[in-house]
This record gives sequence, structure tokens and C-alpha cells, in this order.
Amino acid sequence: MRRWRDGRAQLAVYGLHGERVTVPLEIAVSYRARTKGLLGRDAVDGAMLLSPAGSVHTFRMRMPIDVAYLDRDLTVIAVRTMRPGRLGLPRPQSRHVLEAAAGAMAGWGVAAGARVSVEVAGGDR
Repeated sequence: MRRWRDGRAQLAVYGLHGERVTVPLEIAVSYRARTKGLLGRDAVDGAMLLSPAGSVHTFRMRMPIDVAYLDRDLTVIAVRTMRPGRLGLPRPQSRHVLEAAAGAMAGWGVAAGARVSVEVAGGDR
């Protein structure tokens, strides 16, 4: 299993057609950071990775979000857009969840089958 720390990184998205897009990323791996997530925010700069995570909710959120469920190899299992006040269904194969502003993931090429990687200062993970 990957060993990340709470903080900032870059998300590299490898689309289904070979394109590569990089996006600013916040990593939330501690219980406290995962619990807070995007709550109380009006916007997100890039994306947030919750790990480990198999499902999310949007209770007390102020904005709709895109949610991508990732397996242990960081391959996208599914992408959903969730309005505030919703409970996402658990994904048994999901080990990580990626969140971003609604509509952002389609522009980055995040879709079922796409791969992503997390690039932290000092090397890829």
C-alpha cells in the first residue's frame, strides 16, 4: 500500500487516449484530514485524494463535486457527480477516492479505466 502524508502534491491523469494532464492535489490520509475533506469550502483548487476510502458523502458541503473511485493500482473504477446532501454507495474494490469540483474530472480525462499517479516532492508514489 502507498505511504502518503497529508499535504500537497500533483495528480497526473493518464487518459484513455494517451494524454497526460497534471492537476494540483491535496492528500488526506489521516483520520482528521479525511473526515474534514472538502467540508465548509466554496471551491477546490484541483483535487483532493482521500486514502483509504471506499465511499463518501456530501452532507454539509456547499458545492456539487465529482467523485472518482480508484482501486489499489490507482485505476479509475467509476466517476460520479454528487450534489450536496447525498450519500455515495460504497465501492468494494475502491481503495482511494478522488474529489474535485463538479465537471472538472471530465476535462482532465478522468473516466472509468483511466490511470492516475500521485507525484509528491522528491519522487512519484
